[in-house]
Parts: sequence; C-alpha cells; structure tokens
Amino acid sequence: MAISITSNYSGEHAGQYIAAALKSAKSLEYLTVLENVKFKRNITKVATSGLITDANCNFTEAGTLTLTERVLNPKELQINTDICKQTLLQDWQAAQMRPGAHNNGMSDDFTAFLFSHLAAEIADSVETSIWNGLDSNGGEFTGFMQPGNGHFENDTAIVEATNTAANYSATNIIANLQLLVASIPSAVYTKEDLYLYMSPKTYRFYISAISALSAFPFNHMGEYTPEFEGVKIAVCPGMLDDKMCAAQASNLFFGTDLLSDHTEIRVLDMGDLDGSDNIRVVAKFTGGTQHAQGGDIVRLQA
Repeated sequence: MAISITSNYSGEHAGQYIAAALKSAKSLEYLTVLENVKFKRNITKVATSGLITDANCNFTEAGTLTLTERVLNPKELQINTDICKQTLLQDWQAAQMRPGAHNNGMSDDFTAFLFSHLAAEIADSVETSIWNGLDSNGGEFTGFMQPGNGHFENDTAIVEATNTAANYSATNIIANLQLLVASIPSAVYTKEDLYLYMSPKTYRFYISAISALSAFPFNHMGEYTPEFEGVKIAVCPGMLDDKMCAAQASNLFFGTDLLSDHTEIRVLDMGDLDGSDNIRVVAKFTGGTQHAQGGDIVRLQA
C-alpha cells in the first residue's frame, strides 16, 4: 500500500491549529496577545498631567491628556518544505509497519504527528523573533531586544541601564538584577503584571547564585516561584543572553491574525503529481510585536 496524504486546512480550522502552535512559544505567557489583527493595530498610549486641582464652584479646565499611538503590523510568514517519505518511515512508522518492501502505509495518526512537528517549528521561530527578530530578515518579524533595529533600540524613552560586566555569571547576576530593579520607575514597581525578562542561561546563573547562599531558603525548587526582590521572573527561551529587561505584560504586545485568509495549512502527497516520494508541507500565518509606554520599560545590557 502506497502512502497517500492530502490534507488541506484554511480559515478558522487552520487558525485554531496555528493558535495552538503560537501558544507553544513560552514568551507569550508573559505578553499581551492580540488576535484578529488583519493588517495593522494602533496601540494607544495615554499620558496625563495636572488633572487634579483644588475644588471650587466653577468649571475650570486644568491638566492635559495626550494620546499617541504605536502601530503593530504583523508580518506574513510561511513554511514551504518537502519531506521525504522514506525518512519519515524510518523515524515514525518502522515499528508499526508489517514486514515487506511494499508495506509502507502510514497509520491514521501520522498527520497529527506531522502537524505536531510543524507546531514546534513555528513556536521556536516565533519565540526567537519576539526578542531578536528583524523584519528585513527572511522568516522573522522585529523583536523587542534586537540590538540593531529592535523596538527598544528605536525608543529613546526606554530606561537604559548598563550591565556591571559584559557577560553575566553566577558571581555578578545578583548585582545586575539589583541594578535592573533599582531602575524600574516607582509607579511601575508595584504593578501585578511586572516581570523581569531573562534567558534560560541567565536564570541558571541566578539559581546558581542563590543556591550558594548559606541561608538558602528553598527546600523544594520545584515549588519555587521565580522572583527577585518582589518582582516575578519570566524565563524566555528567545531572550538574548547577557541582556535583561523589566516591563509589564500589559505593555508588551504580540499580534497575529488567526482567522485571516493568510492562515493556511496544507499537507500534500506529491506522488500522484510527479512520482516522487515527497510530502509537501505548506503553512501560512502572521506575527509581530510592539510596546506601548517606553518610559515604563527598563533595558539592561552591556
């Protein structure tokens, strides 16, 4: 029995699958996710001053309210690839197939396996772009901490702090975290959704540093909620090493359109078309990031 797979999804059904794939990107747990952004989304920033005055019997206008906007423009992305059936058979079907050269039929759950693999690829790509992507690079959208042309790089209102050393280590991570927290604006410090964003490597240095303390207070690390000086820690696989930032989740945005015409998944068996042993995989989706109030964000780097 020859392999034969033709599975096409588009619209809402594909949107549900892409949504599951995107949500596998760890950083999205600590951002504000905006769906159904079909082209652009204006993120409104509100700044006020002098609104409250002493009471009197008259209506006397006082204070200012300023509205400014940033634009979140998700980028269209896609996966186009050919996968050899023979390779898939070796990895997936060998234990389930009957003996014989021609018994190469796939089991019913093969498509689910293929989509799961596709989801992991999408999640890894999105996770990387959130922090270090750049629109001008193929397969990426601009991220927050991209050193050359990222969102934070182009916002002069971002609060800047400098690492105590070019590279983090277990011996200097506490000092760097103290510098980061000390730079957080007072109005932001007490916010419930405030996080210290760091890479797994940086977090490992932090765990190493506190584990070395003689009065180490945590008996069961599996129950430990990551935090430093009262601020929660967000460990993001896509975050750059030797860099950290502090921000509210409600101030960092990821946008996508899960239901647009650009959301599409196709798994096509090419055997009937060109006689090859390839399966062609096509996926299309969108993604992009943006922040609102730059003055409420602290960036710590060398």
